[in-house]
Amino acid sequence: MSNKNILLATGSYPPESGGPATYAKILNDELPVQGVSVIVVKFSEVRKYPVGIRHIVYLFLLLKYTSGIDVIYAMDPVSVGLPAYLASLISRKPLVVKIVGDYAWEQGVQRFGVKKHLDEFVLGNFGLFVRVLVYLERLVARHASHIIVPSKYLKKIVGLWGIEEKKISVVYNASPPVASVGNKNVLRGVLKFHGKYIVSVGRLVPHKNVRGLIDAFVDLQKKGISAKLLIIGSGPEEERLRAYVEDADIKDVIFAGTLSHDVTLAYIKAADALVLNSSYEGFSHLLLESLILGTPTIATNVGGNPELIVHEKTGLLIPYGENVMLTKALVRILTDEALRTRLSANGKRAAGKYTVSRMLRDTVEVFNSI
Repeated sequence: MSNKNILLATGSYPPESGGPATYAKILNDELPVQGVSVIVVKFSEVRKYPVGIRHIVYLFLLLKYTSGIDVIYAMDPVSVGLPAYLASLISRKPLVVKIVGDYAWEQGVQRFGVKKHLDEFVLGNFGLFVRVLVYLERLVARHASHIIVPSKYLKKIVGLWGIEEKKISVVYNASPPVASVGNKNVLRGVLKFHGKYIVSVGRLVPHKNVRGLIDAFVDLQKKGISAKLLIIGSGPEEERLRAYVEDADIKDVIFAGTLSHDVTLAYIKAADALVLNSSYEGFSHLLLESLILGTPTIATNVGGNPELIVHEKTGLLIPYGENVMLTKALVRILTDEALRTRLSANGKRAAGKYTVSRMLRDTVEVFNSI
């Protein structure tokens, strides 16, 4: 693919943290090496405007750059996807959409009382606002020339939206470069880690189930195992979780808030275990980072997690909501040095196949297919 021009519509971009921001930065830096010119339009440029108005302003920003563009590539189906869809219609440029989750479901869980897991949600019927979001994300998906998803699980979910399989490609995310993170023992000294540390990273929203992790941590303490739990991230659940820890007088739980990506990687590298206790994951960039850093990892057996974690080989998988099994997994990792060593070595090896070059190659193939 040569002399192609891509308009990249992204909801986040460094210095913002998170997998989507990292992914967008990689595309901007590396696609030109493949002969693909990239123009990045960041949604952060319009966040100063009121909700609704910002999407209109963003549409005009996209239209400003569509002349000479071959493909518009939107990083989600609603926040930037809807303006990108309209820009595609107006400019008559093909649209590719990356879908890393179900936006309507996530908003429904966070704001509108949806209780069902994603697998049930895609077949259900909900309130008006959620139905509008479902309609919008599926409208954008139907219009797209092609859809990129980061896991086979999400390919199945998008297929349930009524999108034909041949229009959906799985392109796995790439392992991040971690050589600069540093030595684990040195980091523990710099970060003043003493004793056993468990780390959890992510936006504090209901489906991440941090409350369940805290409860499992309390059970761990009752078994006489001394450890600390470091929670990195912020979100709508933060105040409730802090109040729960304080009211129950739970010791050794530390809320670090939102940290920079480099600092977060250092904390993950220095930890004895990372836990991802969510009810849903499309394809977790966090798990990929934990594996490549060699941190023993525990994750729920949901969504795309089993595509990354092989139970007892590269990490430990537990059923969602089973706090007793989570506690047992924590006990094993914190007390069994041989297990930690095995999971660390196997995790690094497995994550090593998710290379940037592979991700770029597969992405370029999608653009070539249009």
